[in-house]
Amino acid sequence: MSALRGTRFTRRGWVLLAALLFSSASAAPRSEGLVTPSRSRTAATPALLPPGTEPLPTGKVQALEARIREHLKGRLLAGLSVGVAQGDFAWTTGYGLRDIAQRRPATPRTTYRTASISKSFTAMAVLQLVEEGKVSLDDDIRRWVPEFPAKPWIVTVRQLLGHLGGVSHYRDPARENHITKRMGTSEALALFKDWPLVLEPGTEFVYTSYGFNLLGALIENASGMPYGKYLQEKVFAPAGMVNTALDDFRTRDIHHAVGYRRVNGTLLRSSKLDVSSRFAGGGARSSVVDLLAFGRAVMASTLVRPETTRLMQVSMETRDGRMTDYGMGWATYPVRGHYVVAHAGGQPETSTFLLLIPAERLAIALSANVEDQAELLKDLASTIAEQLLEGGSRRRPVSAEDPVDEVLHEGLYRLFTYGRAFHTFHRAGFAAPPEPGDLPTSFAEVSALLSRESLTGDPRAVLKKLKQAHEPRAHRLFIRVGVQMAEQLAATLGPEALAAYPAEGALRFFEDYLRACAQQPCPEALQFTPELRAHIARLAGPWKTANSETVRTMVLRAGPELPAALASLQSAFSGAPVHPDFSEEALELAQAPGAPPERTALLLDWAGKTHPGSIPVLLARAEGFLRLGDAEAAELLYRQALARPLGPELLSPEKLLSRAHRHPLAADLLRLSVKLYPDSAALWKALAARELALGNVKPANAALTHAQELAAPLPAESTALP
Repeated sequence: MSALRGTRFTRRGWVLLAALLFSSASAAPRSEGLVTPSRSRTAATPALLPPGTEPLPTGKVQALEARIREHLKGRLLAGLSVGVAQGDFAWTTGYGLRDIAQRRPATPRTTYRTASISKSFTAMAVLQLVEEGKVSLDDDIRRWVPEFPAKPWIVTVRQLLGHLGGVSHYRDPARENHITKRMGTSEALALFKDWPLVLEPGTEFVYTSYGFNLLGALIENASGMPYGKYLQEKVFAPAGMVNTALDDFRTRDIHHAVGYRRVNGTLLRSSKLDVSSRFAGGGARSSVVDLLAFGRAVMASTLVRPETTRLMQVSMETRDGRMTDYGMGWATYPVRGHYVVAHAGGQPETSTFLLLIPAERLAIALSANVEDQAELLKDLASTIAEQLLEGGSRRRPVSAEDPVDEVLHEGLYRLFTYGRAFHTFHRAGFAAPPEPGDLPTSFAEVSALLSRESLTGDPRAVLKKLKQAHEPRAHRLFIRVGVQMAEQLAATLGPEALAAYPAEGALRFFEDYLRACAQQPCPEALQFTPELRAHIARLAGPWKTANSETVRTMVLRAGPELPAALASLQSAFSGAPVHPDFSEEALELAQAPGAPPERTALLLDWAGKTHPGSIPVLLARAEGFLRLGDAEAAELLYRQALARPLGPELLSPEKLLSRAHRHPLAADLLRLSVKLYPDSAALWKALAARELALGNVKPANAALTHAQELAAPLPAESTALP
């Protein structure tokens, strides 16, 4: 078979390709009992809820349980505890087992290592000391921790709180994740204090648990109390966290979860780690009930003053004006127009996630006793937010056949998400609005950036600018323009109108803004250019059908209704330049264990027709050709994917290397990858190892020679000018 020739397939061709494409897919390991909540209480027993809350209404609980079961089905997971607080209502439950050997269920009372959520506790303690006037944010950390040796630059408390201090993270996780010795503060500091800084403080975000150990030592020296005692008295007790403490094997009770790791499709006990070595960066344990209590205390500013809460939850900046999406002890970023404050945690025995949406009074706490579950927990948090804040809509990316429309929509989306998020955050009192500046000039800049001339000239260059347009070095362009749009919408249509846009999307946000400007006339300069308005109308009209409520809440499922569902979506997407992206769902269903070739063929054919620019679809089709032995056709499809605006990001040498490592066609993918990136020594080296493992000595030697030539330094004379 030669290279594609237009890639039009007959139905029979798709069936053959489907059979070959997924013939080696292995069944996903299933975990017993995961879709059923653990019931550790009778109906007469009070629910385990954070202080001051009432049970979430039954209808909401049933909807949440259905969505969570959907995510957990077929997962290899031991135990999971879930906590949700919305306003003054809360719900907690457990799934699976906290101890497999003893068959003990996971419950809301189960305690797990919090891992890096501990950083949020540490940051809260430091800010309390700042409020008391004992510590200044701009103090040199050596004032409080003199045993930390002098470095070429001063490292401040503020920088450490935002991971801008240049302090190294773990250097040797294989060793540092197996420390079993119980350590005091000085011993924990001795692990890293003599290391050089990895870079000049303030210049780059460098995530570091050891930097937070320095803050733990500060807390002890500034307060005169042991770190754990300070947290108990000043943070945990006032927040109502009754089952939270520093983790210690010697004091664990029967409610603590046994930790597991996934190895070759099964669960094994986690390696032992004494987390006193990372005490202030990841050394606590807690339950989801207590994490909700902490989240509610944070949102209510009961542990520090409101102005301090605002300080913690606003992104810090590098010296050259880049936002880090991290405040003080919290990650901070917009998601679909919601201002999110969150922290994830992961270490031996545990995966955790605490997400707050302060302006909408939502807190979500998730803890699992299996390592490396960050993506699952973030997906679950997203699902819960969808259900409670977005009417059950499914969060999907947007698909566009035309790369220019793809980049245009990305710009509109980013204006919407920053605008709505920051507006609601400010309106709820969590931060001051940005200075509006010269709004006519700002709207003109946006119009120029999103003009057809700009987009068609170099879509990738424009995409890069779009991703930086909210930053201080870009004068917070997208934040200022987006907030102005949200304020106009709230003033004209009412503040409640803003609630619809996370589900209905950026195009509805823009369409309503222009309509609001017609009702309460905005200056012409604040309505974008006629050209951009025309393009917004071109995308927004068909979007109403393509993103209808029926589409937003639809789920693709195997069964007799699948063909009708696909036909319905194809009809909804017809004529729409952009529409919700169902491609990954279709591919996942196509790859499901035991999927008949006819169903796989139907899904592949449908995905190719409705999502022709989808990188996952292009890659799936390419790998089908690799199975057929047509490397030329596969390479052409990979090049098409690489040519998409997001191609260089999603198909970088590092991403391709990672993809090859876990793929049954690893050698074929690496052979293809070195054609895409012939100057990547890492890809050539990986190919050499793979060829050698297959017994292909001559190709292995050739690949290794390429890798060595690329890695070798240039001769000195080659750098000299003629």
